[in-house]
Amino acid sequence: MTNQTPEQYFSPYSQIIPDFSAFCRKLSNPLPVHLRFNTLKATVNQTRLRLERRGLNLLPEKSVSIVFRAKNLTQPGHLIEFSLGHLHSQALSSVMSGLALGPKPGDVVLDLCAAPGGKTSLLAQLMENRGLIVANDRYPNRLIPLHSNLKRLGVTNTVTLCYPGQHFPKRLRFDRILVDVPCSAEGTLRGAANSNIRQPYQSGNKLPGLQRDLLLRAFDLLEPGGTLLYSTCTYNPDENESVVQSLLENRQAKVQPISLDLPHSPGLEQWKEITYDATIQQCWRIYPHQLDTVGFFLARVARES
Repeated sequence: MTNQTPEQYFSPYSQIIPDFSAFCRKLSNPLPVHLRFNTLKATVNQTRLRLERRGLNLLPEKSVSIVFRAKNLTQPGHLIEFSLGHLHSQALSSVMSGLALGPKPGDVVLDLCAAPGGKTSLLAQLMENRGLIVANDRYPNRLIPLHSNLKRLGVTNTVTLCYPGQHFPKRLRFDRILVDVPCSAEGTLRGAANSNIRQPYQSGNKLPGLQRDLLLRAFDLLEPGGTLLYSTCTYNPDENESVVQSLLENRQAKVQPISLDLPHSPGLEQWKEITYDATIQQCWRIYPHQLDTVGFFLARVARES
């Protein structure tokens, strides 16, 4: 596909993205480097002091005490603290998906599409390595980086499985489930020096069907009173609000508000000829000109007792 300007590439969304011109301008900037400090291995203050003593310029992110922006760092994987498992390089919006799910120590949790393990390890951190996490990924080769990251970050409450997520065994039940689905990844697209962007791959029309199947299966695996968090790193309503709408039409599901204090836009009221359930406005759309990170969509959904 030929390179396109942000205005050209994202023109189908010009009416739904607030301040579309500012959004497009922001895409010419590179993604910031965010570090999640891993409190399973060291305290936030211990890790911060170690890095600042070596000259790193760290800026704390508002309302997310474990995440810092590293302003003069391009290769976090070269840090000794990375190898020691004291930190993980992770987009702020990716961290928000785990925080929005909010697992507690002692919960039984499923990460349905877990590899390479950044979000799984965050769930373990929030659970203080207590309870149980089942980290699933359908591709055996993706379990290699998953296992590596979990070991490096000191995660001990997690087992891994290898099922297609939409066929995960129904005999198991979970208190909380993270459903971070494969998506078109539009939120990761940021321009190079020429401000052009290139589509990473052709997704066709298969993704929304897979996403609906994954979300339905995840909901069926919830304990009564349980909660799931559906997330993508894309802006396409067909992969976001429309997938959640399909769940509401097929199951006794309830969209819940997300209790985080960070800039975002609400879920859409409608897209093309589709009018969504009013509760979908409680979903979050994260745009890089509002919060400088990967573009994301978050939906917190409860299974009523």
